Amino acid sequence: MAWLSDLFTLHSVAQTVLIYSLVIALGIVLGHIRLYGISLGITWILFVGIAFSYFGLTVNEEIGEFLRDFGLILFVYAIGLQVGPGFFASLNRNAIANNLLAGGVVVLGVVVTIIFYLVTENHIGIMAGLMSGAVTNTPGLGAARTALADLNVADVDPTMVTLAYAVAYPFGVFGIILSLLVLKGLFNIDINREERFHQRLASIRVNKIVSVTLRLENPQLIGEPLRSLNSLLASPVIVSRMWHENHIITPSGSTLFSADDVLLIVTPRHQLKTLKLLIGDVSDLNLKEVSQSEVVDRLIVVTRPDVTHQRIGEIPELRNADFNISRLMRAGVEIIPNAGTFLQLGDTVRVVGTREGIDQITKTLGNSPRHLDVPNLAPIFLGIVLGVIIGSLPITIPGIPAPVKIGLAAGPLIIAMLLSRFGGRVYLSNYTTHSANLMIRELGITLFLASIGLASGHNLARAFAGGRGVIWMFMGAFITVIPLLTVGYLSKKYFRKSYFELAGLLAGASTDPPALAFAVKMTGSDIPSTTYATVYPFAMILRIVSAQLIILFFI
Repeated sequence: MAWLSDLFTLHSVAQTVLIYSLVIALGIVLGHIRLYGISLGITWILFVGIAFSYFGLTVNEEIGEFLRDFGLILFVYAIGLQVGPGFFASLNRNAIANNLLAGGVVVLGVVVTIIFYLVTENHIGIMAGLMSGAVTNTPGLGAARTALADLNVADVDPTMVTLAYAVAYPFGVFGIILSLLVLKGLFNIDINREERFHQRLASIRVNKIVSVTLRLENPQLIGEPLRSLNSLLASPVIVSRMWHENHIITPSGSTLFSADDVLLIVTPRHQLKTLKLLIGDVSDLNLKEVSQSEVVDRLIVVTRPDVTHQRIGEIPELRNADFNISRLMRAGVEIIPNAGTFLQLGDTVRVVGTREGIDQITKTLGNSPRHLDVPNLAPIFLGIVLGVIIGSLPITIPGIPAPVKIGLAAGPLIIAMLLSRFGGRVYLSNYTTHSANLMIRELGITLFLASIGLASGHNLARAFAGGRGVIWMFMGAFITVIPLLTVGYLSKKYFRKSYFELAGLLAGASTDPPALAFAVKMTGSDIPSTTYATVYPFAMILRIVSAQLIILFFI
């Protein structure tokens, strides 16, 4: 049986595969264990890796370093592809306030961390790991370790940074949930009353895209081309159908208004009053159900890559009077397209027109979702190349002795977000299905957690020597709850955020899925998920960058 012992203890490719597989499998199994409905999830992989290393089951150091960094790159790149479109789409006036509040949570956490650094003898690298664990942000830990490596910092053991993260992480998960419960009690929140408030709010929401049927009553528009309508409005609209000269048509921009026209208009809700003043009153004629109508509508998925490289107005096949693209759904966001809009793979468009016109646009756009099931790996790896180059680019900052780099966490994340939103314009489509993205992301994070766990366990006793680990726990708890309670109180008291919004905002600012799951279950509403998705990308970027910056400025 000596061969079996050697297989697990002597460093080799086979031994590395065995150890990593065991650590990841056991960690995932333990991640299903719940305490009061809460689980640490795949972070158990880190703790299992620490335990293996503590008892002498380690892997080749160079292989471990490669798998650690490559796993981190895969993880953050997949996150960037996922959140990029939603992040750019969420940059509107309402979302900015939520993102600023989420940014406040991050900044306060940094401030509390720096205060602890100044009043204790802990290395700033240790504090960066402690901060990342306290806010349950694994990419932040990766960014901190990368910054220490880039600066060639020799006075702190990177494994101690990981252990500081591991010590603070468990309360980080529970601390976010505890903060939500404290704020609920502090403001005497009644869940049913909050639900009724949001139902009333939804009925008057101004940014929702709606359709309205209006009769032309303004004589000054008669004889004017339909395209002149948008020149009179702050936000563009789509006239998807039109009762014109006693029959229904799908109008083009050159269609001339005539008396008694009836228009079915797709518009942001806030513009309804302006449209009624400009065109006329609401008509009882239902253009969707008129018996003479030969106009139909259809949802079409964009699956042809060649149509994503041009604006809608530049595609000859889409310049047709027999149909109109009335709405576009992308990354869960509904927008009104115009001639300058770039389509992206995976977009779903609602098209209104004749059957012949819709058949034509269906052929042009593809509408073959099965073609999207096979990920295009070449642009993904090219994006990773760009991300590594950007992350490794030395940047000279006055006052810092050595050039700094944004690192292997921030570089690929930024490139992935940019390419997910704008890649189609430069023939780099990084579209992946949700399942493919999830597989890449989970593979990356499991490799990263297993790697840093296996490299850190041998220092576990050292981390708790002299009560140091217990002190780290208390500092981590303060880093967790002080920013959440402060910003939560201000958000509710002075920014008039509802508790449902507040729960999603704080979970998103902490980039913590378990906290979101708890908030959704507690409120019985999807509203926390919406706010979480709005602030998550910005908070993730800030978490990664801040973990690096505090090291760069205090080394």
